[in-house]
Amino acid sequence: MPRALPNAPNGYTPESLDCPSKRPTIRDAGDLSDSEKSWLETRLGKTVDPMRDLLQRINIPNFDAQQYITNNGRNRSALPNIGIAMSGGGYRALLNGAGAIAAFDAREENATSAGHLGGLLQSATYLGGLSGGGWLVGSLFVNNFTTVSASLNDPSHTVWQYDQSIAEGPDKGSIQLLDTASYFKTIEDQVSDKRDAGFNRSVTDYWGRALSFQLINATDGGPSYTWSSIALAPNFAQADTPFPVLVADGRAPGELLFSSNTTVFEFNPFEFGTWDPDTFGFVPLEYLGSNFSNGELAPGVPCVRGFDNAGYIMGTSSSLFNQFLLNLNTTSIPSLAKTFISSILTAIGQDNNDIADYSPNPFYGYHNSTNRNAQSSRLTLVDGGEDLQNIPLHPLIQPNRHVDVIFAVDSSADTDNFWPNGTSLVATYERNLNSTGIGNGTSFPAIPDTNTFVNLGLNTRPTFFGCNSSNTSSMTPLIVYIPNAPYVFQSNFSTFTASYNTSARNAMVRNGYEGATMGNATVDPQWPVCVGCAVLSRSLERTGTEVPGACEECFQRYCWDGRINGTRPGVYEPGFKGKAVQVSGAVGLRGNGYVAVAFAAVVVGVVGVVGV
Repeated sequence: MPRALPNAPNGYTPESLDCPSKRPTIRDAGDLSDSEKSWLETRLGKTVDPMRDLLQRINIPNFDAQQYITNNGRNRSALPNIGIAMSGGGYRALLNGAGAIAAFDAREENATSAGHLGGLLQSATYLGGLSGGGWLVGSLFVNNFTTVSASLNDPSHTVWQYDQSIAEGPDKGSIQLLDTASYFKTIEDQVSDKRDAGFNRSVTDYWGRALSFQLINATDGGPSYTWSSIALAPNFAQADTPFPVLVADGRAPGELLFSSNTTVFEFNPFEFGTWDPDTFGFVPLEYLGSNFSNGELAPGVPCVRGFDNAGYIMGTSSSLFNQFLLNLNTTSIPSLAKTFISSILTAIGQDNNDIADYSPNPFYGYHNSTNRNAQSSRLTLVDGGEDLQNIPLHPLIQPNRHVDVIFAVDSSADTDNFWPNGTSLVATYERNLNSTGIGNGTSFPAIPDTNTFVNLGLNTRPTFFGCNSSNTSSMTPLIVYIPNAPYVFQSNFSTFTASYNTSARNAMVRNGYEGATMGNATVDPQWPVCVGCAVLSRSLERTGTEVPGACEECFQRYCWDGRINGTRPGVYEPGFKGKAVQVSGAVGLRGNGYVAVAFAAVVVGVVGVVGV
């Protein structure tokens, strides 16, 4: 399995180097970066043929997809602009989301057969991830935009091996090159080198290093692989892939987040920053860690490279450490380090150190009148779902990106039994309505309350939101909501389930595939047609094209009709939609297995070092 470029100058340790002749600066977020604009121009052209092929296979009755694409192909802005968003939810979200990505990927076996949706990924412009969904997106891209099937069947057993938790290390593959104590010490040495170079360390450093051993195809956990190296990979540079974006929330240690008061940050291959009106700026990702002030690097201040470690960024988007702390007694950890756990976790909790530290703050002195962190040398981030926006919709609804339709795969654990109930969509909708202006010009369709989701069954099958664009005052994407549901497997494991054997792992992925395709169109034979109609909806409006009758039927079937049923629902226990698959052996720890902070404590404890 090929990989992205290990281009950090000194492994995991950021290093100060001479700046390029054009010194990096912070840019205002009033538009897309020049790099993204240039990339986008190429990418939009490269989505035309896959989109034509997809729509022809779907074969919307009485609609000539070939002719429509040909007639509008020269005006690319007339054609659909597709986004895909993969929610958070730990390994559950990674695996369920992987099934959806496989279903959308024309490279996968049988994905372009009748009833399947292969080609949607190749037709998409943007691909967002958060927490477990961010692990999925990150792992695919850092491993050279590989396929899900290649990750599952990696002959070296280096990636996607979840038989044992990261607190133990897989029983084969890269980690087995080290015994457990050496594994912990390797990670501690890497993180300590970062500290010794003058950078703050946090629990996320340990968590991100551990994730890397599972997600990056490198025997040492890929300490030199950076997120900005994705931009150098030929397939991305030539716009043969979607544009990957991960999401994290700005939060000071101990601060309580709400969707209305949270600054949402994004990591893309070119930049790190936020569209939100308080900070409203982006820093070149390659130079994250440099000591910016007032948007610039002072003369003589060096450029830092290597801070944007891929594992650290994936860990930042999934730093749910405060929740792990509450479950110490149910944590499964190696016996080697149990004596260290209580004191370490207590220390982390007292310090509220459940964050990822991005000091020095690149936005120091930037937009002083609005930026809440302008006078702080420290910038700290947490899991992108802590503000309840567990689907990374925020980057995809930015007006400058002009996304028409977003396929939102929701693997959240909102109910008592770990199924989604629309909480994330509600949070994003409410944020856009907030009177503070935090939405900053974004538009989002109306979303009902979570009780309505359950009572009307909107969380048991795909649902479209925003079908009637005339109900909004500005450009609003159509949301195709695809919730995790039991098609062939009970995929409602806790976010913190620590391990999955190969049989369960594969069943989770298959269930996600079946959920995205509605059982390969066995649950609803018209589902592929309805997906095609969703893709075309905004484009048909822009071009003044009559909506095909089959699409009108699809919108009647799948669009939320505005009904509300806010009565409190009973216990949500959905049944199988297809024939259940059987799995062998132990599946993992359903409902416990809280390992992230425990793992960090193990690493620090084994080597006898506590603190930043």
